[in-house]
Amino acid sequence: MKARYRYRIYPTVGQQMALAKLFGCCRVVFNDALAFCIEQYQKGEKKPKNGELQKRFITQAKKTLERQWLTEVSNIPLQQSLNDLEQAYQNFFKSCKGHRKGKPVRPPRFKKRHAKQSARFRQGGFKVTQNFVKLAKIGKIKIVWSRSLPVQPSSVTVIKDAAGRYFVSFVVEIASCVLPKTENSVGIDLGIATFATLDNGQKIDAPKPLKKRINRLRRLSKNLSRKNRGSNRYELARKRKAKLQAKLKDTRTDFLHKLSTQIIHENQTIVLEDLNVAGMLKNRKLSRALSDLGWRQFRTYLEGKAEKYGREFRVISRWEPTSQTCSCCGFRGGKLDLSIREWTCLNCGATHDRDINAAKNIKVAGGHSETQTGRGGKRKTFVKEAVSCETSTQREYVQLALFD
Repeated sequence: MKARYRYRIYPTVGQQMALAKLFGCCRVVFNDALAFCIEQYQKGEKKPKNGELQKRFITQAKKTLERQWLTEVSNIPLQQSLNDLEQAYQNFFKSCKGHRKGKPVRPPRFKKRHAKQSARFRQGGFKVTQNFVKLAKIGKIKIVWSRSLPVQPSSVTVIKDAAGRYFVSFVVEIASCVLPKTENSVGIDLGIATFATLDNGQKIDAPKPLKKRINRLRRLSKNLSRKNRGSNRYELARKRKAKLQAKLKDTRTDFLHKLSTQIIHENQTIVLEDLNVAGMLKNRKLSRALSDLGWRQFRTYLEGKAEKYGREFRVISRWEPTSQTCSCCGFRGGKLDLSIREWTCLNCGATHDRDINAAKNIKVAGGHSETQTGRGGKRKTFVKEAVSCETSTQREYVQLALFD
């Protein structure tokens, strides 16, 4: 399986200027080819092949007076930029024909100068040493190795984010590292007040970085709106806001990575409830809180790490009444208001915490039963492809739990 290893780099002032030139050339080649494809489409003609685009907008463009500065950068990232355009069109065409699962894919869009910039080098355009990474026509750039590369990478992508930080992302081929098997399994109920509630009663709170720094973000946004676009003060204000947003993202990502890794190492089977996150984000009263938690990103991390470490990851249907059903006797008490956090079963008299009870039912619906009554032991769980209109990601699966 392929994996990405990302590291921080610190280019010199001269190297920053060379990288800016490289990013600009990749962006211009991409936008020129995209504009030509749109023009051909409006004329009723077919999209040109990738080889024709590379010949027209790289080889022949270097011989013109308007684009002769393309010769000052390496040819490899320019070719990879047009390869990315070809892949974007292929994804769009497959989505239109119904050959691609998930949400419809938009056609390629023009790249902007002030957004995140990137350029990709394949083998022959870069070299990795002990303290540096050498890029064609850029030179040796100092790199901080936070962890060692397992094997020689097949490609490297140089990235400059909106906050002005530089990174390199290596693509390597790794083998699955199967962890020792364990008898533990866990059902996880996701919430807003408490990020995750496990079936064993453990509750995990999220750092909620946006909620803690929302006032500072508002001040920076207001300060940015007062500046004239394109001025030096506007650029300084934009960078201050981008640095804060990068800090919020890093805090959230670090928490989700550590929590998902801990859950994967401690449990053999992980059961999660399918949630329509895209639909929930349309609710203006919940969108900010949900975005601050990162539910979908957490699920993506669990799926990827379960495949990497040989664990089993299951998803139950979003229509399972996990909050309404008693985890002891299976009696369904009806819909509960969100303000009710504890309730008593009318059948067996057991008192339940709403989130813990839901986590236990999620685990049972996933095919695992450790209750005293053994409820759910005869359930059969199978994987069924979700309906495209219900899915909130490109690839989602719904697991339906049925009684025999």
